[in-house]
Amino acid sequence: MKRIINILALGATLSVLAACNLDLVPNDAISYNPEQIVTNETDLVGYENGMLAYFRGTHYGVFSIAVDVMCDGFNAMADFGNNYGSIHRTDASFSATDYDAEDSWENLYHAIMRYNVVINGLQENLPEGLGEKAAVVRGEGYFFRAVSYLRLVRLYGKAYGHGTPATDLGVPLVLEYDQAARPARNTVQEVYDQVKKDLDSAAVLLASVPGAVRAQKPTIDAVNAVYARYYLDIKDYANAVSSAQKVIGSAAGYALSSTAEQMEQEWLYDKGNEPVMQFYASQTENGPRNYDAYTLTSREGGKDYFRPYFIPSSTLINLYENNDLRLAQWYDNSDYQVFYNSDYHTGEFYVFKKYLGNPTLRAEGTVPNGYQAIKPILISEMYLIAAEASLAGGNTEAARTTLNALQTARGASATAATAVNIHNEWFKETVGEGTRMLCLKRWNEGFSSRPGQPGAVAGGALAQGPAYESKSMPAGDIHYLWPIPSHEFEVNANLVQNPGYSGAE
Repeated sequence: MKRIINILALGATLSVLAACNLDLVPNDAISYNPEQIVTNETDLVGYENGMLAYFRGTHYGVFSIAVDVMCDGFNAMADFGNNYGSIHRTDASFSATDYDAEDSWENLYHAIMRYNVVINGLQENLPEGLGEKAAVVRGEGYFFRAVSYLRLVRLYGKAYGHGTPATDLGVPLVLEYDQAARPARNTVQEVYDQVKKDLDSAAVLLASVPGAVRAQKPTIDAVNAVYARYYLDIKDYANAVSSAQKVIGSAAGYALSSTAEQMEQEWLYDKGNEPVMQFYASQTENGPRNYDAYTLTSREGGKDYFRPYFIPSSTLINLYENNDLRLAQWYDNSDYQVFYNSDYHTGEFYVFKKYLGNPTLRAEGTVPNGYQAIKPILISEMYLIAAEASLAGGNTEAARTTLNALQTARGASATAATAVNIHNEWFKETVGEGTRMLCLKRWNEGFSSRPGQPGAVAGGALAQGPAYESKSMPAGDIHYLWPIPSHEFEVNANLVQNPGYSGAE
């Protein structure tokens, strides 16, 4: 039996991934036999690189920005042009037709379809001599699918433990490529169970793939990092700590940046020792970028200036101490210019420049373009997970030790291991990485406002009103569950919408 699949979606248009070439042989639709998708090593490499391309394509850009700007860390500029406006306001305009909410659903499911083709097509009938290599590629497919479903259920389902996982609706589990399928939503429990199954399969198949700093493919350390995320979500704190500590103590030698020079190497030049995974990037090939929302840059009169859609809120900025390395590397309130309200302004408030752009990824003499090597897993997250899970599991001393290791590396004061301090450290450390809403949802917390920086307020730089700087979202707000995209209901009558949203609008 043969089926048709669009190989373009498997990565055909992408070029180079360092040692991993992303070119996929055909440029068009082809016939394929789901029982034997690989006839030679070139096929295998092509399918692997297609998966890598799609996984990279579901990180950064809207996948991070939308999650963060809906909460209390950023204020919309007065002339932000309604970019990410609906999700920032979470007013009536944030509906089942919202583009930002649609993008995550569509792109993650498109990627899952590709992972399914590889997972199911590499189980038998393999050419002689490719069995071992194919097993590793299949393990990568399980890893990618686990990460994708964990992301989907975190966005569109209730937080595990703050409802009834056995009956709460999660997202549809699609484990085989079938264009005719019209799947209903599985429960939150079923989705998390599938994430665990996929991670278990990945752990077996990738057991011999050691971790490496800035690894461009999944490793056993990457698997353990996602186990840590999974266990934290389901409140299995002992295993969350164990999994995170396996990565922290890995022979790969991941290390937190602890000097200004190391921070610059990590966050500007993509040469740090923090990434458990880091994807290839070049001037000709890059993935999405966390750029337009925060640092959109231009040049006039020979001088670069910022024209961001969003700037950090006072809530966020006030969490940092003056000596915090993150404040110096990720924010700027020095002698720069920001263009707003039809004029140039200098040094009135902080802008966010964590993703300003690697200078080697743009032509010499051009303005920063926001291109950075995508880092889907960082060692800092493992410190945060270990600290949070240790405290929740009753081991305050272990929580303090882990929390303080992160704080002192960043030049911040060591604090007691309280829920407030750990939560604030999540906020400070992972800003711009698409975690803020997911954290608030996991903690069952809300926020009361997002006040603007004084200089921005005084200069009239910010959009104003109850949906902007005075916006609040209580714990359990319906918007912590994103809407299922309306167009899905046009083709799949088996879906059920989340509360507070209509189906097809």
